[in-house]
Amino acid sequence: MQKNVNNIDMQRRDFIGITALGVLAACIPGGKKSTSATKKTQDLSNVKIIHEFPELPFAYNALEPYIDAKTVELHYDKHHRGYFKKFTSAIEGTELEQIPMSEIFAKISSYSDPIRNYGGGYYNHILYWENLNPDGGKPSGRLLTKIIRHFDSFDNFKKTFSDEAKTLFGSGWVWLIITPDNKLKIVSTPNQDNPLMNIAEYRGIPLLTIDIWEHSYYLKYKNKRSGYIDNFWNIVNWKKVNERLLNALKA
Repeated sequence: MQKNVNNIDMQRRDFIGITALGVLAACIPGGKKSTSATKKTQDLSNVKIIHEFPELPFAYNALEPYIDAKTVELHYDKHHRGYFKKFTSAIEGTELEQIPMSEIFAKISSYSDPIRNYGGGYYNHILYWENLNPDGGKPSGRLLTKIIRHFDSFDNFKKTFSDEAKTLFGSGWVWLIITPDNKLKIVSTPNQDNPLMNIAEYRGIPLLTIDIWEHSYYLKYKNKRSGYIDNFWNIVNWKKVNERLLNALKA
């Protein structure tokens, strides 16, 4: 019996590691050359640093009236860029400059708090910005089919996700993930953690996320977090969410 349990655990870990690479391939831009990627003495001038800060996929004012231009500017150019700078500083001169985020997260309990916190902040925001689209819309195709299968209806899914976000204590993130057994699940993580981390209560591949830190909504909504969450549904990039789902299923 113990042997079977161990086999199941190994399969779950294998799923996370493999499918995460497919998702990350669509999220993380290509690398750039660096003069030094480790603290070793040999010449590593051709080593590629794979962690870069991506461009915002829309103009600062593109999400108005649901998220104002000033919030987007500060959120992206100050908060997100700040996480990126602190993360790359924390891993500078180490082999982590060349390792995909999925592999780092899979062993995050072995690394320092700055790598966990700033690495999570860097990666989570990439998914968050890609989640958003001025045109909004609704899910369709395979994604809608799975949402209805697991949540009975799209409206029930929205309510369950929104309730999780509205009742999350403090700062953190709410996620729609696909689990190792190919089921959709809504989960939350505190601070800058995410479901790819080996310390997460529920692990899986992120498909959709909403940032619940106050800097994502406070300028416009003040203490009315619920208004931000309700309006979030007007600007979700369902095409990108469906793309992540298909990548995970292919893997």
